[in-house]
Amino acid sequence: MKTSRPLLVAVFGAAAALLLAVVGCVAAGFLLIGDDPTKTRTCQESVQVAEAKVRTDPWDPPEELPDLGDYPEIHWQLRASGNPCSRMPGPTDRAYQGVVKLRPEDAQALAKRYDFAPWTSVNLDELPHDSSPADVWPALVPFLPSESRWLHSRSYNETAPSPRWRVAFLDVEHQTLLFMLNDH
Repeated sequence: MKTSRPLLVAVFGAAAALLLAVVGCVAAGFLLIGDDPTKTRTCQESVQVAEAKVRTDPWDPPEELPDLGDYPEIHWQLRASGNPCSRMPGPTDRAYQGVVKLRPEDAQALAKRYDFAPWTSVNLDELPHDSSPADVWPALVPFLPSESRWLHSRSYNETAPSPRWRVAFLDVEHQTLLFMLNDH
């Protein structure tokens, strides 16, 4: 069998082009993943600033915290669960905590509608980790009542719609709701 020279050149040329493409993709991947210390440091600093900030703008979307009424005051923060400065593709999950000052009538209606019960009667194994009033982030502590009487409602936590896991604690006497949300 005689091999034609143009066919051999074409096969070797295609193999060389494929090898070049693979090497180029690998090199581009290393460059993409490679850390630029300046960009990483700038990103981490901006994340720290964003996480330290206590926000007071109304919760959006309000459906994630149902039946709070026209609350007069809210303080909340967010934190990244992973590393938002990573150069790897993909979303970063976030955790949120907040303290909402409710109107007295809204606090009472919320407690009745969702059968809030005393926090001391809750089976802690039913809650996600770091989901108790004791786990509130330090910057939010000043907004909590000093002599709180927390109530908890599994039905409120599981009320749809919410793209996030919700855990809430209610103090009817002080008209305060403490919430913790985590992206799924």
